[in-house]
Amino acid sequence: MRTLWMALCVLARLWPGALAGCADAGRCCPGRDPACFASGWRQDRVYGTCFCDQACRLTGDCCFDYARACPARPCIVGEWSPWSGCASQCRPTARVRRRAVQQEPQNGGEPCPALEERAGCLEYATPQGEDCGHAFVPAFITTSAFNKERTRQAASPHWTTSTEDAGYCMEFKTESLTHHCALENRPLTRWMQYLREGYTVCVDCQPPAMNSVSLRCSGDGLDSDGNQTLHWQAIGNPRCQGTWKKVRRVEQCSCPAVHSFIFI
Repeated sequence: MRTLWMALCVLARLWPGALAGCADAGRCCPGRDPACFASGWRQDRVYGTCFCDQACRLTGDCCFDYARACPARPCIVGEWSPWSGCASQCRPTARVRRRAVQQEPQNGGEPCPALEERAGCLEYATPQGEDCGHAFVPAFITTSAFNKERTRQAASPHWTTSTEDAGYCMEFKTESLTHHCALENRPLTRWMQYLREGYTVCVDCQPPAMNSVSLRCSGDGLDSDGNQTLHWQAIGNPRCQGTWKKVRRVEQCSCPAVHSFIFI
């Protein structure tokens, strides 16, 4: 049987008309399409009706030249757009970025990945340029990776370059949190999974979350004696929230990356 199959391959090269297939029929169809067929040798070495649709790989009735005539092409997407601004000012909300499909997947190629991502954010200025957002009682936090992206001056017009180096780190011991944190699995909010009860976490206070006058972050618990229960909420999922107690203030955060956050 193997010798017969090799002979058919040689015959296909020497006399293409003897073995009709997907290429000769000019067919390559998505999904399962009973009308997408040709007459010739199949990949299972049976002569007769063979198919050129995507599902033939599963049913085993592809034409002998299906892989060559209908190569799998993966989805190709472009670069991410810049992050949008926050959806609204002076309250926790979301920002978004998108990317476009440059090539649709064909013939069972790799499907397209997510075309949109959302992440939490909070802007500290009204459209009129007035400072806001520091009246919130709970501490709003997000992953420390976000600190690399936000721009101080754009987010807080009252922030001056003379105090750009100001900043501090608060250490807290988590007391409780909702189960919604562990369920979060979106790429830019997956950091919430690492919030655990009883762990010490570091939260960095930097502009623009830092008030340009008091040089404090809202909800930093700095005035707490360490026994007071303080509240926090994750930006990007308002149902991920909990309580913690202040441990101490330090100049630099030194917690592991998964336990490092920023006030926002």
